Amino acid sequence: MKFTKMHGIGNDYVYVNCFEEEVEDPSAVAVKVSDRHFGIGSDGLILIKPSDTADCQMDMYNLDGSRGAMCGNGIRCVGKYVYDHGIVFPDKKRISVETPSGIKYLDLQTENGTVRSVTVDMGEPELTSRIADTLEVNGTEYVFTGISMGNPHAVLFLEGKNLKQLKKTPMLLAPVWRAGEMSDRKGEAKTVLDLLNLETTGPEFEAHERFPDRTNTEFIVVEDETHLLMRVWERGSGETLACGTGTCASAAAAVLNGYAGKDTDVDVSLLGGHLIIRWCSEDNHIYMTGEATEVFSGEIEI
Repeated sequence: MKFTKMHGIGNDYVYVNCFEEEVEDPSAVAVKVSDRHFGIGSDGLILIKPSDTADCQMDMYNLDGSRGAMCGNGIRCVGKYVYDHGIVFPDKKRISVETPSGIKYLDLQTENGTVRSVTVDMGEPELTSRIADTLEVNGTEYVFTGISMGNPHAVLFLEGKNLKQLKKTPMLLAPVWRAGEMSDRKGEAKTVLDLLNLETTGPEFEAHERFPDRTNTEFIVVEDETHLLMRVWERGSGETLACGTGTCASAAAAVLNGYAGKDTDVDVSLLGGHLIIRWCSEDNHIYMTGEATEVFSGEIEI
């Protein structure tokens, strides 16, 4: 099977051009190729397929083989792939991609004939809980806001009650050492995000009975009304360096909770880089802008 490895600010997937290839069991293939020791290494598998209603179709699978409805970082890479590899005409800078969450529209920013960044119309966010709702996890009550961006998200702002609860539960806090801008620690944690033990907390939120289809969970520190710091636990993949739909959900939750405003670019800083999110009051849609990067191509025996 021919493949291309791509990433959106560190959220990496194996992409297969299904205009030319056929993948018979994508769930099993996703598990195999995602393994970082015995496979290619990725957060999952994305198939780029022909579509009757759009320029192409995105079919996405997490590293555990479960199928995803939408992936914000992944769809930016789909846009780059179909443009750079000639699936769409070179003068076409706005394309459509069919997903299980509906057709998404992408505006491509190109340089020297290749896509450097992509702006995605992510559609309207849907509130799936009360604003600042409560959730009990292992006997501890947290405050969260539920947002759907075509997939479920639970957004927690690490201040007030949430911060007090974390400090009272030492097992949920542990040093986390990673490469990247947010973790240039020089021996000290920059924020409570750096001390959060997602290996413990992430699965507990993901599999909570409140979320029958499991949930993605975003942990947020608000720097100011235009800057958020974020770590994310993705259902089916664990902690990733970035989550596009998660940044959109977090920006929407920030607006709903009074931390940010609509029609303002919110810079969300993740372990893998930055995404710019704007909730536009004119159409009530959220727009996400970020880079898309091709790493390498190859073949693997399946």
